[in-house]
Amino acid sequence: MTRRHRYVTDEPRIPFELDVVYEDAGIVVVDKPHFLATTPRGMWYRETALMRLREAYGDDAITPAHRLDRMTAGIVVFVRDPALRGAYQMLFQERRAEKTYECLAPCAPIARPRYGTIERLEPPRAFPLRRRSRIVKERGILQAYETPGAVNAETVIELAADGVSGARSRSASHTRPALRAYTLHPRTGRTHQLRVHMNAIGLPIAGDDFYPRIRQRAYDDFSEPLALVARRLAFDDPVTGERREFVSRVPL
Repeated sequence: MTRRHRYVTDEPRIPFELDVVYEDAGIVVVDKPHFLATTPRGMWYRETALMRLREAYGDDAITPAHRLDRMTAGIVVFVRDPALRGAYQMLFQERRAEKTYECLAPCAPIARPRYGTIERLEPPRAFPLRRRSRIVKERGILQAYETPGAVNAETVIELAADGVSGARSRSASHTRPALRAYTLHPRTGRTHQLRVHMNAIGLPIAGDDFYPRIRQRAYDDFSEPLALVARRLAFDDPVTGERREFVSRVPL
């Protein structure tokens, strides 16, 4: 019998597949599509990565080791064995996993952010750069924002190399500027960190409904995904010690 969340009366099918890229007795690694939340939230219950996996494996013990925003696609690790849950979750909490993201954003000069700093890592070139600031996300408020104060968010931003998997530049038109691919290396994991950092330097990620301003869309409008993908995830397995690396095939 199909189970429903008690608050869900009509949950549309999200028309994108959740691909399993690796599995063993301890973990399942998936390539999450855009629009599919990692775990149940709000109106989304069955149409989440967690519930799809639990139904596919018939296993309610499956739990995420970390999360991606609903609008962000890419690699996510789920734990199958409850005894191993803490080891894999600490891997991410202690920032021992290497994360690389790709995005499409305007091909434009960098703007000076209101708060935080920009450090050019190979001056006088604009990129790569290190972006550091303090990001605050309040419960019930859709947007995160930057404030003065102690830094809690750091991202290295560089131009994506030609031929990076899944990355395609979009040409300019009379309604939008030219876009190009960027590679993002978050050193911390604040909510909406990459989206906030890119927007603050005048390079908002294409398809972003929250930054620079909130844009309303129908809950079942899947026509314009956020052009942000968690492209690569690498770590030393906390159980076996093996080096693991997973790469998303979701296109930008």
